[in-house]
Amino acid sequence: MALPVYASPLEKLWHYAYLVLCALIFVFLIAPIIIIIPLSFNAEPYFTFTDKMLTFDPEGYSLRWYDKLITFGMAEPDAPRNMAFWLDFWHNATWMQVAKNSVIIGVCATVLSAGLGTVAALGLTRPEMPFRKQITAVLISPMIVPIIISATGMFFFYSGKWVPNVGPDGFEWGRLAGTYAGIILAHAALGIPFVIITVTATLSGFDQSLVRAAASLGANPRTAFFRVVMPLIMPGVISGGLFAFVTSFDEVVAVLFIADHTQQTIPRQMWNGIREQISPAILAVATLLVLLSISMLTVLELLRRRSERLRGMTPS
Repeated sequence: MALPVYASPLEKLWHYAYLVLCALIFVFLIAPIIIIIPLSFNAEPYFTFTDKMLTFDPEGYSLRWYDKLITFGMAEPDAPRNMAFWLDFWHNATWMQVAKNSVIIGVCATVLSAGLGTVAALGLTRPEMPFRKQITAVLISPMIVPIIISATGMFFFYSGKWVPNVGPDGFEWGRLAGTYAGIILAHAALGIPFVIITVTATLSGFDQSLVRAAASLGANPRTAFFRVVMPLIMPGVISGGLFAFVTSFDEVVAVLFIADHTQQTIPRQMWNGIREQISPAILAVATLLVLLSISMLTVLELLRRRSERLRGMTPS
């Protein structure tokens, strides 16, 4: 907002002090993330800026840690970069395997979160819904309760024999802990609150007369929902799904409690790398995750603007 020409000296002083304060807060929040990016190009195996990096010497920068992400865990990391090399990378590279696990778990958890969260939001926005505030508080509690508490509870709950399974001796009850289904359910539980909040916010500005108009034209409730309601709330559903995906993609505490040693995700592999061997390759992974987060934030902003246009509002 521009400063008006009739502002007093005190108002001008506060205006510029406010801008400086906002800039300092922005730097404080963004600096730890920005520092990671140049450090991932360090030619030396250090987590600090070398003299060559500070003097912008090209020899101080390298893509060796990004190459390490490709070759780590491969059967023949020094082989020529042909089709056989990339097949080896796809099937054996450690970071490729954990990335596939993260994507599969994240997508499944996102679909589950989006479906259940949307249904919950539709019910919670109904005026005749009893105990709406209490139910909402329970459903969004995973956002409030510390993750260590939620992960501990999930571990003990999933360690019980709740899942039917066919074993070597016939039908038996198995455990969710140590299975991909358990990880997906845990991540879905953590992602559902984001979907509920975004879809509820979208439904708060929804014109219910559109549903009544569809009914007056002969549409049954199911047709009215899928042809009228769903297209209008879809930006909110997608936004909540993206939040749920990001929550699943960077979750490490629940994975440490529920998954076994063979079910590695990107955050867990980074955790193991910090514990076992400190390598700047972790910074390269962090840089790629930052770029992924920026891309998702861009998509969220585009969806927000589209949602405002659909509701007849001017995008801000």
